[in-house]
Parts: sequence; structure tokens; C-alpha cells
Amino acid sequence: MKKPLYSNPRYNEAVTLQERLREKIVLRPLEGPLRYVGGADVSFNLYGRTFWGGIVVCDAANDFEIVDGAVVVREVDFPYIPGLLAFREVPLFVEAFARLERKPEAIIVDGQGIAHPRGIGSASHLGVELGVPTIGCAKNRLCGENEEPPPDTGGWSPLLLDGSVAGAVLRTRKNVKPVFVSPGHLSDVETSVELIIRCSPRYRIPEPVRKAHALVNDARRNSQLEEEEEKENE
Repeated sequence: MKKPLYSNPRYNEAVTLQERLREKIVLRPLEGPLRYVGGADVSFNLYGRTFWGGIVVCDAANDFEIVDGAVVVREVDFPYIPGLLAFREVPLFVEAFARLERKPEAIIVDGQGIAHPRGIGSASHLGVELGVPTIGCAKNRLCGENEEPPPDTGGWSPLLLDGSVAGAVLRTRKNVKPVFVSPGHLSDVETSVELIIRCSPRYRIPEPVRKAHALVNDARRNSQLEEEEEKENE
């Protein structure tokens, strides 16, 4: 029988670290206008331990053209535990960030910011680690309560956690499913919403995240094709 998570030393250590990092989160308006906006995402095979994590940097003044990007491949041994995904993702993002020549002025993470059971999702964790403004933009709600946002583009409703506003449920396209936006670090709800709307001119998901998603998925597929070719040539 597996031990319950609360008796697992790694779980307890991770939660303790989250609680320490949470105290370092700073919530304040994004300083703008921002031109170079990053997107961060990971890719992996279901049940696989090899992760491809990457960051792209997009030029918001030039139709979100990619001006830099980096992908890191790493074996991840931290188990899948809801609420602790940062310990699988953030080390890859930190390494990818270090490889960038053009550093982003802010990073949108495919995940949660402070809209998290302990107030520190992957976006907040990454922001504190790097000292860079971050925003979480997730496809699904992890926790909290909200009313349905207005149907028009830019309509949003507060995401409430323990009675406080932890984010926004934002409609980036008219009559399309909303995204769940929450400030990570050095950002706040209102300016995070403004940036996500600005970065979503055509699709539900903001361009930097879409392009980060494509980058890491392409890297994973290319790596697997290379492995298959090597096996065939043995």
C-alpha cells in the first residue's frame, strides 16, 4: 500500500518550500508598455519521465514574432502531485531562461499564479525564482469560485479564493471558453488581464503560450523521430 502523500518527506519538503517562496511574492501592476513577452510550457509523453520545457520570447510590437527561444530536455523524477507541478516544470523553465539571449520583460506561464491552494502555482514559483514578472494563464480552474464571465471578448469575472480575488476568468474570444488568469509575481489581476487580452488577437490562448507549446511539442516529436531512426540504423 502506498504511503499517504502527507507522510512522504519529498511532499512535506516541497510544501514547506512553497510556503517560504509564497512570502516573497510581490503583487503590483505590470510596468508597461511591454514589448518582449515570454511564453512558457512543457511537453511530455503520458506517464513518461522525460520532459521538454521551453520559453519563447515574442515581439508584441511585431505581430508576436518569435525573437528568441530555448528548450531544455530533462528526466523528471518528482512525482505528479496536484498543487506541486512547479517542482516538475520550473527547473526546466529556469534553465531555458538562462539560455535566452533576449530576456522577456514578462513571462506568461501555461499554469497557475496565486490561484492555487497554497497561493503559489508554477507562474508564481517561476517569478520568484527569476525575479521576473509572471502571469499564470491556465485552460482550467484549479481552485476557487467564479461566476460565468460576459460572453464578449475581454469580458471577465473575478476568481475568488477564500473570499479574496485571486485571478480572473477571462473571455479572450467572443462566446469561447474562458481562460483562468492569475498574477504570478510582480503583476496584479487587472494588468495581467490587460496583457492576456493584448496577447490574444486571434485565438483563445495567448500567442506566447501558443508558440511555446508548439516549440516544446516540436522538440519532443523531433527527438523521438531521431531515436526511431537511430534504432532502425542499428
